[in-house]
Amino acid sequence: MKLINRTKAIILILILLPSLLLSGCGKKGKEKFTSYYYEYFDTVTQIIGYADSKEEFDSICAGIEEKLGYYHKLFDIYYKYNGVNNLALINESAYKEEEGIEIDPELIKFLLFCKEAYEKTDGYVNVAMGSVLKIWHHYREEGIDDPDNASLPDKKSLIEASELSDINKLIIDEKNNRVYIKEKGVRLDVGAVAKGYTADMIYNYLKEEGVNDYLINLGGNIKALGLSGGKKWVAGIENPDKGSMESIIEYIELSDTAIVTSGSYQRYYVVDGKSYNHIIDKDTLFPADNYLSVSVITDNSANGDVLSTALFILDIEKGKELLKEFPGAEAMWVLKDGTKIYSDNFKDYIMK
Repeated sequence: MKLINRTKAIILILILLPSLLLSGCGKKGKEKFTSYYYEYFDTVTQIIGYADSKEEFDSICAGIEEKLGYYHKLFDIYYKYNGVNNLALINESAYKEEEGIEIDPELIKFLLFCKEAYEKTDGYVNVAMGSVLKIWHHYREEGIDDPDNASLPDKKSLIEASELSDINKLIIDEKNNRVYIKEKGVRLDVGAVAKGYTADMIYNYLKEEGVNDYLINLGGNIKALGLSGGKKWVAGIENPDKGSMESIIEYIELSDTAIVTSGSYQRYYVVDGKSYNHIIDKDTLFPADNYLSVSVITDNSANGDVLSTALFILDIEKGKELLKEFPGAEAMWVLKDGTKIYSDNFKDYIMK
């Protein structure tokens, strides 16, 4: 089942050092447990946490799973659900009535965040590009299913779809919790932001519940809460060069921090020997092709989603300028030849 149209490559995986792989003890004798969920956001969610017992861990995870299900339904662009006015309903109906449709206040907050991301990135992260992304999604799926007949969308259809990408056509009535789309065909796709935002919401939920020392890995969007056995959590950034014998290129230490990676080597298809990934440049309407991957460390996973997408499209100098708009954020670019370029303080997070 395809749910949210992902625009983020899942190329950052959680790697715990061998000494931490077994269920060990944390502070005050707490044990470490792990749970997996496969039903949400068309990806795998991993939860690792410390608790006094398996029963306590399962109870905490039940609350986490409830949040996963809630945001999954809210951000779904393919399916509607009874009692949920979600993105699929907005895409289908929000242009039909001048006053728009009423939606959950949480979705209002999310769409306001998306508009802010659009402004901060000069439009390189644009959730209103759904019409363009839908075309690429169709060609990519066909190309994966039938590689011998893989093809590219024609530029004319992409240009026509891009004319329906004006985020200003999305009108948000915050006071009345309503949204209106000014023009039929303007389509929202939040794959570049949804998982990171949801990881933040789960992190906030755990904090509010007084829970500590948990790690959320939502399809490669990793958010660490507290510590792992009294030490920082350790995540490994996967090598985007799949021909290399080195599977992990950096080990990163995290505590109350997020790391997100965008890359070119997982969600892609091949046409005439050339690979085309899923991250679309608004200027060319074709996949960005500057790097193998870009990893971002920040205290906010949603901002990490936004930045990793934008930095993957921009050249490095413009990317470094954009980083300044997000205090504390750091990035690592992996060039096509495997060279790694770091922002000023990225190396502070690399495990010594």
